[in-house]
Amino acid sequence: MTYYPLTEATAAAHLATIPVIGAVLGGTPADWTVREVGDGNLNLVFLVSGPEGGVAAKQALPYVRLVGESWPLPLSRAYYERLALADQARLAPDRVPALLHHDDDMALTIMEFLTPHRTLRGALVEGLRYPHLADHLAQFLADTLFRTSDLAVPVATKKARIAAYLGNVAMCRITEDLIFDEPYFDAPMNAHSVGLDDIVAAFRSDIPLRLAAQGMKARFLAAPEALLHGDLHTGSVMVTAHDSKVIDPEFAFYGPIGFDVGMILGNLWIAALAEPGLRPDGPSDGWLLAQADRLWAGFADRFAAHWRGLDPKIESGSLHALARRDSALLEAAITTRLDQIWRDALGFAGCEIIRRILGLAHVADFESIADVERRAGCERQALLFARDILVRRDALTDIGPVHRLLDPACVAP
Repeated sequence: MTYYPLTEATAAAHLATIPVIGAVLGGTPADWTVREVGDGNLNLVFLVSGPEGGVAAKQALPYVRLVGESWPLPLSRAYYERLALADQARLAPDRVPALLHHDDDMALTIMEFLTPHRTLRGALVEGLRYPHLADHLAQFLADTLFRTSDLAVPVATKKARIAAYLGNVAMCRITEDLIFDEPYFDAPMNAHSVGLDDIVAAFRSDIPLRLAAQGMKARFLAAPEALLHGDLHTGSVMVTAHDSKVIDPEFAFYGPIGFDVGMILGNLWIAALAEPGLRPDGPSDGWLLAQADRLWAGFADRFAAHWRGLDPKIESGSLHALARRDSALLEAAITTRLDQIWRDALGFAGCEIIRRILGLAHVADFESIADVERRAGCERQALLFARDILVRRDALTDIGPVHRLLDPACVAP
């Protein structure tokens, strides 16, 4: 089949040619409703409802949708998303949507329609709260990251899985450029709020900061520790009061465990730092910081439990080979490894916060603050916080000192 981009007018007819999807939807295409709901950054996303049910159909475009055809992007990213969804469904089945159909030629991935779920970022902007969020995210992170690492997977199997994702070069290059490089110089597509010119100039000449960002890039490039989601922000999580699902793993590859952990922590901190600007008349209830705390603690506990639970009589990852015979060594190894993941997570979180304010892809958390001066004040505080956790990550040994860096006041410049 020759690739062509679907539209709201043509999507139903195409889906009708796929028997399994027709069975899920029920009726005929005339009975179906189609809405295109892509966020405008990369892809087309269609929500399709029929008499019997619904599906979410995601189609890659041959370019970055946010920018246009001047920035081409390979359609193969849809293949890697499908690969990751299948792996994640095996590793953490409760935390990802079911994959129903994939068409490599059309770069089309069709998943279950998550309802009544909504995007976490939008919900947090509105001030909504989800009691199980941190536990669900900790589960997803610990299960997918530990179970694809050298701790749990035999060497040959791990190397084969790394090889399976090696071709996702273009998506990794986006991360390399947008997160680790472009925020620190006058890149053509950078943008920032009025009132931040001074801190932007300071960041571009800040050698310790830029050196720390390049250190995190080095970790990103050369530490294939586990299968990463690769773009785990609050826009990649769908929630209800009782459920959380992680979506959109098209950036998936094997990289440092702390990257996924740091990305989601960084986005929770973004939400917390934006909250005084979004709701200036009411004090923060501290819920967002509590979620970050609970997420890290839950991840660390579950990751350690997976490690302790490995059967010493069954071959697992090579990094566990010596520790499984020595309980004291095992506990020391767990502590040391979690310390490394924490330091990496802090550095990656700092890079993520900075790029969301100074780079190309901004976020609704700050963009939804109507008062321009107040928004710039919140962003300034976020930038200073991000610099601190990135440059001083080796000295911030736990999440408590990190949260003490956050002044609840959001002061305009």
